Amino acid sequence: MLKQAVLIMECSRIFSLPTTIFSWLVIFVYSLINSGNISYGLVAFVGLVFAHLGTNLLDDYFDYKYLIKRVDFDRTEYLKCSQKTKCRYLISGKMSEFGLLRLAGIYFLVASICGLFLFLKCGIGVLYFAIVGAIIALIYPIASRICLSELMVGLAYGPALFGGVYYVMCGTYSVDVFLLSIPTMLMTIILLFVHTIMDYDFDIAEGKKTLANIFKSKSVSLKILKWLLILSYLSIFIECIFDILDWQIFFVCLTIPMAVDLYKSLSKFIEDSESLPQKKWYHFPMENLKEFEKRNEASFMVRMFQSRNLMMYFSIIITIAIFCTM
Repeated sequence: MLKQAVLIMECSRIFSLPTTIFSWLVIFVYSLINSGNISYGLVAFVGLVFAHLGTNLLDDYFDYKYLIKRVDFDRTEYLKCSQKTKCRYLISGKMSEFGLLRLAGIYFLVASICGLFLFLKCGIGVLYFAIVGAIIALIYPIASRICLSELMVGLAYGPALFGGVYYVMCGTYSVDVFLLSIPTMLMTIILLFVHTIMDYDFDIAEGKKTLANIFKSKSVSLKILKWLLILSYLSIFIECIFDILDWQIFFVCLTIPMAVDLYKSLSKFIEDSESLPQKKWYHFPMENLKEFEKRNEASFMVRMFQSRNLMMYFSIIITIAIFCTM
């Protein structure tokens, strides 16, 4: 039973959930101080989590179907690749295609039940956000092949998530909410961008078009990452300019060392994909590292954790800043 639970968590890419959890936390607290309904916000949280996990599984499924159709595909050689954790459980036979689709169906069923409940309680606006979310979930598996994955993530973690949660909690729409979503949305896009920089060569080989590999080299993509990081910190001025949050928002600058470390870490990865960055106390949590080391995936996953944790701490500080406006 425990092994099955661990497999399900691995298949679902449970390590990516903090992007949804902490994005939700920011808008949940903001809605709360605007007299939002706590219960509806929590139901929305459950729906978002299960929709996220279901989308992860669909993404893997379509990637796997594309892979096995390639004439040069070799399961044994592919599993030796230290950078690819996606589809491993399908390629190795730990889970069948039917098992994956069944699990995805369960996730989407739970998300749909939450959506239906909120629709009945909160009104037609829930349907609009649900349609946007469903379209993103369906398009995302092919978005990375047509250079749209970053746009899909931006829509999902920006206006869709923030606008939807605020609507079910407060019963209305707000431009301020969409502006509030910009900093954390950018950090989430950065997380995806870090992933695609590390997968630069593999994505090209698999026919994927991402924001990272449309540039002529990984070094150029790294420069784009630098500007995305700078833009994410500059975006916090929006919250003050439009009087959404107060000066406490600038405490997010405490995470700048993490952003600098992430940039340096990616620079080293480009030079040597097997290198491991120096771990610092503020880089954690980094769960299951020993297992990743056994599978020679540590160099990839450490950097994924770095970018994920940067987004987490960035969002937590924004949440605290919101509390301070109460």
